[in-house]
Amino acid sequence: MTVRYQHRKRRQYPYYTCIREGIETASAKCQSISGAAIDQAVGELLVELMTPVTLEVALQVQDEPAARAGEADLWRSQQAQRAREEADLARQRFMQTHPDNRMVADVLEAEWNAKLRALDEAQREFDRSRAEPGQGLDDEQRQRILPLANDFPRLWNDPGTPHRERKRMARLLIDDVTLTKATRSLGVRLRGGATRPLTWVPERHVSEVYRTSDEVVAEVDRLLNDHTDGAIADILNERGYRSGYGRAFNAMLVKVVRDNYALKSRYDRLRDRGMLTVHDAAARLGVTSDTVHRWRKAGLLRGHAYNDRPDYLIEIPDPPPTKQPRRKLSKRRRFPELARQPDNEVQHGV
Repeated sequence: MTVRYQHRKRRQYPYYTCIREGIETASAKCQSISGAAIDQAVGELLVELMTPVTLEVALQVQDEPAARAGEADLWRSQQAQRAREEADLARQRFMQTHPDNRMVADVLEAEWNAKLRALDEAQREFDRSRAEPGQGLDDEQRQRILPLANDFPRLWNDPGTPHRERKRMARLLIDDVTLTKATRSLGVRLRGGATRPLTWVPERHVSEVYRTSDEVVAEVDRLLNDHTDGAIADILNERGYRSGYGRAFNAMLVKVVRDNYALKSRYDRLRDRGMLTVHDAAARLGVTSDTVHRWRKAGLLRGHAYNDRPDYLIEIPDPPPTKQPRRKLSKRRRFPELARQPDNEVQHGV
């Protein structure tokens, strides 16, 4: 996989992509994985490894091969010394042979030559091992290595350290990393063959990181009953609320919140409460739209702004109850006591 970077807020964010086959065959890329969480997991492993204890253990492990190399050199030296002694003994035997005994002299001469060849091989092996650089570390080198336990974490975690420098440090400690996207697992193979299994938690999507809080959404939903977007922004700022990006609110940001969370607009809320447009109110009252505007400004009609221009919806008051016409009552209805008297008494005034 190859790495590419995206720049956001003056920072570089790595992405690991498998695109080699796509480049060669003009097909879709195999996969792409955001690498920020992966780099963090591997970096924490390296910082964990570079401690005074682990370095001391590493130096002790380094001393063990050096000690074994010294034992091997001693063994090669002894082999060369033994070959030299055997060659000297073969030479003495050859020199002590009587010249007339040619058959014995030929055998001893051949044995002497064989011992000389064995001596030459043993000596060359010993000289070759001595010529190789020593695997051990002297005290000065050890004193230079141990402070790395403190310098490495500080350098690795420094925001000013470029990514290329971290890569160089990682190459000194890591052979390769095997990544399995499905299980979110990492197999880190360190220098020397040791392996470490790791897992990583993928970073949240940008929509989740900069998501407007539920409290702000609920507050916007409540304020839409009585305020326009601009007025809501002023109220939210006065109460210390901020957007998901940490910015102060304005009318546009309030509209974005409305749209993203499918909140009913103030216009629709007012319409649901029975408010009329200016045109509908004029038709209801039997006047012109200009008259409705004048009556609203004069306070004769109540208008509710539904945006920041502002445009209004009109609240039409309920009509007063109509009066029933008064009916003139007959004398008997007005004076019921007369109804109980005979007509002749009424006529004569009795």
